[in-house]
Amino acid sequence: MRAVYPGSFDPVTNGHVDIIERAARVFDEVIVAVAPNRGKEPLFCIQERMEMLSEVCAHLKNVSVDSFEGLLVSYAERRQAGVIVRGLRAVSDFPYEFEMALMNRRLNPSIETVFLMTGAENAYLSSSVVKEVTALGGSIDGLAPDLVVERLRLKLQEEVRESEP
Repeated sequence: MRAVYPGSFDPVTNGHVDIIERAARVFDEVIVAVAPNRGKEPLFCIQERMEMLSEVCAHLKNVSVDSFEGLLVSYAERRQAGVIVRGLRAVSDFPYEFEMALMNRRLNPSIETVFLMTGAENAYLSSSVVKEVTALGGSIDGLAPDLVVERLRLKLQEEVRESEP
């Protein structure tokens, strides 16, 4: 069975990688689908996020990376995926994820949503926290893949240089 794991992945964290690796053990094929987040201004463009995810997932032969816009269920239909994978970090994630799963089911009852709980070590982890800690000079080693840590530092340095008069 083919599954889609959607997200903004701005940037990908070890929590995301945990969910991707576990989904890859459960499903025949996993498509990690990068989507724009209309509620936030992204740090990395979609192409940069896809490149990082491709590198991070290179060891997983049944995982591919793609991007999409529009309704997730429409994308899943086009890709012939029968499952949407969503990660849950804490109880606070559940109301939003439950609402989205019910709406997706209403839009297409043949596509199931499967929730995977993140490991305890990643329960507090989000892309927003990783970006903020990095921007404030803190260490995110162990919170994101090494290549992401390096690219995040470089990207934030670029932004600082561009904002200087």
